[in-house]
Amino acid sequence: MTPGNNGASTPEDEDPFGYLYADGQARGAQPPSSGYGYPNAVSRVRAVGERQYGQQSVPQQQGAFGQPNAHYQAPETMPGGAPTAHQPMPGGGRGAGRGRGPNTKGLLIGAIAVVAAVVIGISVAMLNGNSDSDDAGDQPTTPAAQSQSDEPSDPTGAKAPDKLPKADAKALTLGGGAVPASDVKGAQAEGGTYVNGFNAPGASLTWNVNGIPKSGKYTVYVGYSVPGTDATATLSVNGTPSTTPVNLKNWAQAPAGDYAKGWTKTYNYVQLNKGTNTIKLSCEQGNQCDALIDRLWLVKGWPKS
Repeated sequence: MTPGNNGASTPEDEDPFGYLYADGQARGAQPPSSGYGYPNAVSRVRAVGERQYGQQSVPQQQGAFGQPNAHYQAPETMPGGAPTAHQPMPGGGRGAGRGRGPNTKGLLIGAIAVVAAVVIGISVAMLNGNSDSDDAGDQPTTPAAQSQSDEPSDPTGAKAPDKLPKADAKALTLGGGAVPASDVKGAQAEGGTYVNGFNAPGASLTWNVNGIPKSGKYTVYVGYSVPGTDATATLSVNGTPSTTPVNLKNWAQAPAGDYAKGWTKTYNYVQLNKGTNTIKLSCEQGNQCDALIDRLWLVKGWPKS
């Protein structure tokens, strides 16, 4: 090619929009109908990768459908081609050089919710299991006789409530040689009074109980003293004697002959009617009745079997 204007003979001179400019129109450029807009322009439509500047042009060969082209070269194999490895984005910001990981925050929240539900379920089950307790009330676990003597400790853990009747020695009806006295110290009745002479068959003390709130089971307590030896007596309720003697045992472990150190208590199970009842303590044949009696009182129910 010689210097000068030789027309649109090179690709860089083939301006498809030359007809839009004055110098292009001066060269005869017209709106294209085919090829480029310059006169005598040659349409140089080539397949992708066919022409390489500065190298010998090799026409691209079409192979059979689905078969690789023997003359095809991947762009990354060419000089200056595309890189074959993933390059991290510049700047080193958050997430640079690594893909987006799983949503660990959502998984953690879900796991915590499951654990919380399990803990709540176990707690509810335990609370429900502990709520089913037996409430025996005042009933004994085994059948009790009308008269049942036992150790002097109070089975309820407390003294008789004020709403139930109680009686000191002065309020009792005495018979059979029993008389009130106050010579021996330690009696719990008002004024230190107690019943003496309860040491021979036929001696008795009777308590007419008023104000029983309802019929049912009650426990009658007897305060007494024995002179270092055990004693017994007979308990009758509303005229019916018990077949089991009242146990007036030396719970205080007093020495022989010492009434002052022998004060203690015992109790018996009874059935009372609503309103008025009669409770009698007597010395009958077969009883060992050498005892001092200072008071009687009631507790509701049979709190100890």
